[in-house]
Parts: sequence; structure tokens; C-alpha cells
Amino acid sequence: MNIPKVLESEVVYHGKITSIRRDKLTRGDGKTFVRETAVSGDAVGIVAMDEKGRILLIRQYRHPVGRPVWEIPAGRMDVEGEKPEETALRELREETDTEADSVRFLTLFLNSAGWTDERTYLYLAEGLRDVPEFAREHEEADIEKRWISLEEAANLAASGEIDDAKTVIGILLTKNIVSSGRDEKPVV
Repeated sequence: MNIPKVLESEVVYHGKITSIRRDKLTRGDGKTFVRETAVSGDAVGIVAMDEKGRILLIRQYRHPVGRPVWEIPAGRMDVEGEKPEETALRELREETDTEADSVRFLTLFLNSAGWTDERTYLYLAEGLRDVPEFAREHEEADIEKRWISLEEAANLAASGEIDDAKTVIGILLTKNIVSSGRDEKPVV
């Protein structure tokens, strides 16, 4: 495979969450082409599953799609030096007022390799307990929480009613682990 060479690169927009980089590339044939990339930090998602086999979903307004979305707790890796599993545990506390005894790594995936460099680390959290309510603001101030059976969540993902990518991936991987009876060791 001929990997294109970057001839020029410039950040054309720098925002709080995302920057846009414009690259001029060539395949070495004298022709050039331009690609734009949304440059973003990595993120985490966490499937929190209780002893009854239910997972915790949250519903919050997501401005890019203009509506509330049901999803697993998640967030950006925006704390310097924080490991992905630490970010996952922090986001679980901040978004759901829940702590976990342990998390295990499910997967790392590319969010949309055609236009962004963002990657998401997914974890399964177990040994859950409630903690005091976290002070939330902006869209997070209106987060709704809902416990749902893993089976129902998988059906909602299959029907498209749950349409957030990290949530669909997390649900299906967790269902696979539960169905196969794999008992892997937690990361934390």
C-alpha cells in the first residue's frame, strides 16, 4: 500500500475541544490532495454493570445531533497524566454518582477514522456503589440515569433506539463477555 506523504500541515481552527488540521498530501505521483482532520483528545466510555446484570445508562443533551441521547457514562481524557481507567472511574463518579470496585478493559476503537484522530477506551465496571451527588453543570446538569437489563440494552442497540457508537460497542462486548462466561481480571 502506498502511504501518502504529508507535504504541508496547518491548524486552520483551534477550539476548546477540537481543532481542525488541513494537510496537503501526495502519493508520490506529482499530484496533491487535501485532507482535513478533526484533532481531538482521546475519550473513555464505561459500561457499569450491577450484580443483577443491569447496566447504567445516562441520557443527556448532545448538541451536535440536537437531541438527548441514551449512552454509557463517558468523557474526555482531559486531566494531565490520568490513565484511561482512572478517567473512566472519574467520569462514572461525576456523571452518575457511582463508584466501582474494579474495571476491566473491553477495547480501544477509532471513533471515525475518516475524519478524526479520536480514540475511545471502553471499560466494564463492577462492584458498584452510590456516592454523594456530584455538582454538574451545562448539559450534564440535566443528566437522567436509568438501569436497564443487558438483554434489553442489546435489543435497543440492535433496533437502533440506542444509537451512540461507544454505547452500542460497549453493550455488545459486555453481552459477549457475559454470554461466554469469561471471567477476566480487572485492570483496577
